Amino acid sequence: MPNLELDEPTLERLEARLGIQFTDRSLLAQALVHRSIVNEADLGDADSNERLEFLGDAALGLVAAELLFRRHPERAEGLLTHARASLVNLTSLGEVSEALGLGEFVQLGRGEDMSGGRERSSVLGRAFEAVLGAIYLDQGLEAVRELLEPILISELNRYGWEGPAKDFKSQLQEHLQAGGGPTPRYEVVFEEGPDHHRVFTMAVRAGETVLASGVGLSKQRAEQAAAQTALTEILKAEGTMDVPAAD
Repeated sequence: MPNLELDEPTLERLEARLGIQFTDRSLLAQALVHRSIVNEADLGDADSNERLEFLGDAALGLVAAELLFRRHPERAEGLLTHARASLVNLTSLGEVSEALGLGEFVQLGRGEDMSGGRERSSVLGRAFEAVLGAIYLDQGLEAVRELLEPILISELNRYGWEGPAKDFKSQLQEHLQAGGGPTPRYEVVFEEGPDHHRVFTMAVRAGETVLASGVGLSKQRAEQAAAQTALTEILKAEGTMDVPAAD
């Protein structure tokens, strides 16, 4: 295994955030090993967190399906399937992971780290799934359910059956690049509040031009807000009627 530099106090801090004390902390450490650091250390695929991610994804899907089945007996299978997909997508999981501060603990290769992997939804969401897999192996499905159900209920109450709003970051990037423009970049302008309730202001740039800023309770949400505002202003300036609705 690579030198993870995750000592016992570090793992204990993550346990406290999860509200779970592991019997075998090596499972938790394994869940935090991203493929990029395994590749740099020239280790086998089995040393990454991907096997645990596979297991955690299955546990997540089962808990989400069971929750929806119990809470909404009036819903048909198609609607349940749609709602489950909305709840377990990597954008939602990335937001949950960011709220937990999981990016602080994920072990990344140098290139992935320097390119912003600690804030990438796909990296954080998959790490969260791997943590769920570790919890399942250490303490069983009930422990996974106790962690997940409040999160899933909160997401369902916030977004409803349609899931999170459109991915405005992707829409903005596609729109800019379709016109030969640069890839948008995001940066922190301001942050305030205690660790458990930080408020972020993020700016989005195209080259050296600041397009817009946005505020949110996580960097990802603030980025989405900035992208939505930027896209709205661009489409208005172009005279396009299909402007994304504001929250």
